[in-house]
Amino acid sequence: MARFLSASQSRRERWILWGKCGLLVLGLSPLAFLVLGVLNDSLGPNPAEHLIRSLGDWTLRALWLTLAVTPLRQLLSWPWLLRFRRQLGLFAFFYACCHLLSYAVFDMDLDWADIVHDLAKRPFILVGFGAWLLMIPLALTSFNAAIKRLGAKAWQGLHRLVYGIALLALLHFFWMRAAKHNFNEVAVYGLLLALLLGWRLVRYWREQRARIRARI
Repeated sequence: MARFLSASQSRRERWILWGKCGLLVLGLSPLAFLVLGVLNDSLGPNPAEHLIRSLGDWTLRALWLTLAVTPLRQLLSWPWLLRFRRQLGLFAFFYACCHLLSYAVFDMDLDWADIVHDLAKRPFILVGFGAWLLMIPLALTSFNAAIKRLGAKAWQGLHRLVYGIALLALLHFFWMRAAKHNFNEVAVYGLLLALLLGWRLVRYWREQRARIRARI
């Protein structure tokens, strides 16, 4: 029996490893296509804007997928999904870094004085920069050693920053699209975020009610 369980666990670990490798390929594919688009000059009349906005879009997608792991894991009873949450979160940070770097290089020519002025002048840039800053401690503590050093409770408290990051990212996206009065995608992202956060609030409320009843 023990040998059977060991073999089953070994197979599961191999599938998880292959899944992570597949996710790595899928996660880097958007960047690869964008780089090819730059090399082939196929990103349209304003390739810099296309590159910056596409990288921002993939940041949002990776962040929303990270937030979706817990609800899907519990609703579908797929505990193995949790093994991919860290990787998705790091992809969100990676694309946020690429998004910020592309803005600094292609839009501002790495003129730091202009970048600082732009942060003060345009609130949506400042909000996006704030979201990126909040992602840094999450990325730096996304490893097992950090969890052990901080302790599980402190680590979980720190990583609740992801909810604030998502709200700031959505606000950044909303203000950016407001200039062109194009809110269709913003509405989709907003609805998805409302569902993801609403599910957590409902679950938290139910857990609190269950605890109160247990004390009575």
